[in-house]
Amino acid sequence: MTTALPRLTGEYVLDPAHSRIGFVARHAMVTKVRGSFDEFEGTAHLDSEDPGSSHGRVTVRADSIDTGNQQRDQHLRTNDFLDAPNHPEITFVSTTVEQVGTNRYQVTGDLTIKATTRPVTLDFEYTGNAVDPYGNLRVGLEGSVTISRKDFGVNWNAALEGGGVLVSDRVVLEIDVSAIKQN
Repeated sequence: MTTALPRLTGEYVLDPAHSRIGFVARHAMVTKVRGSFDEFEGTAHLDSEDPGSSHGRVTVRADSIDTGNQQRDQHLRTNDFLDAPNHPEITFVSTTVEQVGTNRYQVTGDLTIKATTRPVTLDFEYTGNAVDPYGNLRVGLEGSVTISRKDFGVNWNAALEGGGVLVSDRVVLEIDVSAIKQN
């Protein structure tokens, strides 16, 4: 059931059990490796009538990275990639929200990885809302952005014998959110 937009205005908390923060990167120039982070939290203020007044913040535990391969995950936690022991959190703090179409938004903010902060703009789609069996009003959002991992000091790579590199510089961040309105 879809709720009238003015009722959606308010404070929200991400539901990690029904949300996903993931990524996709090319491996060996021939295939894609997908992964996600298992531990994160976030809050948002949504303003249906004035989307520009909306804002949000997400904090991700870097050591919760999961690609389905334990050896690769351990490598991704090292200084070659995320340096999780020294930089345990990845954060995103929005700075502007702009409605760019029906149910489409651009959310610009500061992304921090390995103590390096850069502005990024995520394209989001509002996917709907519903009241769950427990009486919670939920909203859904899906978004993505392509970043250069080198912009964040994630430079490790290995040359391939036939040319190219083992890991692509470009990484697509994918966000699927179920957020619960707070009363």
